[in-house]
Amino acid sequence: MRFSYALLPDYPLQDSLASIRLADELGFYACYAADETWHKDLWLLFAVAAGQTRNIRLGPSVSPVTLREPTLIAQALATLDELSGGRAEAVLSSGNFGLLAQYGIDWTRTRPLSRVKEALHVVRTLLDEGAITHRGDFYSYDGLFTFARPVQQRVPLKLGAMRGPKSFEAAGELSDGCHHALSYTAKAYAYAVRHIKAGAERAGKDWRSLDIGAWVVFATGHDSRRAKEAARSMVGIYASSMPEEQLRRNGVDPAELKPVVEAIGAGDLARGIELTTPEVAERLSIAGTPDECAEKIRTQIAPSGVNHVICAITDRRLVRAFTGLELDGVADADDQLRLISEHIMPAMA
Repeated sequence: MRFSYALLPDYPLQDSLASIRLADELGFYACYAADETWHKDLWLLFAVAAGQTRNIRLGPSVSPVTLREPTLIAQALATLDELSGGRAEAVLSSGNFGLLAQYGIDWTRTRPLSRVKEALHVVRTLLDEGAITHRGDFYSYDGLFTFARPVQQRVPLKLGAMRGPKSFEAAGELSDGCHHALSYTAKAYAYAVRHIKAGAERAGKDWRSLDIGAWVVFATGHDSRRAKEAARSMVGIYASSMPEEQLRRNGVDPAELKPVVEAIGAGDLARGIELTTPEVAERLSIAGTPDECAEKIRTQIAPSGVNHVICAITDRRLVRAFTGLELDGVADADDQLRLISEHIMPAMA
């Protein structure tokens, strides 16, 4: 089981760089960040981090092809790959629907899966060949080329998927893996992996060779109650982007979460957190002591065939940045990285 750090780049940049260096020293597989306007720019951050690290892989999970033109994703990836000596990779998706709405884009009219599949082809072609001529439904190029060339023979490209089943199958068939965000139950991961496997088999690939990642809201510490409270502060914000089908696969009735989603949509984060019950937070996060977190990964995630846990670490500074709440006694991000390395990684080896 690989472990990676999902960094929301909302900390002071020098602090984020220090955390990435620590994750590198502790043996984390990768550091990912969301390629979203809401946060500081991951490409600039990772360009600097590339020169300060040795082994950790770097890239977006996810980069939204509705907002970022895929040839520019390929250009940035190839540049990051050169800077890092061959450690770049990317996860592509149509984008966060809430962010798209703020750009005045109705995602239901964007044909999201078709767009992502075509964008994947564009990024793959430009990375592999350095030039592209293409006439598609969404993107067209006539001899476009770039001098940005990767160091790796093949830069890994994966797809992000949440709803399914076609998105999971496309990831298995067309890409190097799938990062599935915000699921926490054996039922949800069995569903995802079943469809990833079907897509891989359709393409004649061994599904076990794919990177199948669980991107999870995560908080750990020696004080279980405080770690779970930190996770609860963020669960509603994330859960508001979960499709109803996915909520049900995670044992949550969408109606139960509707008041939370409405409060957050209205900008009342404090009310949204207040309405998020500890029971819902428990179902929609991995939080608690390292032993509790390892047990949930062992029983709910690993049996399905997931081979990669991507920890979106929640600490008091992140909660403060998003909600203004002060949660004393919650382990900071660096302490949580150490706890994962010292206790959870060995338990899952």
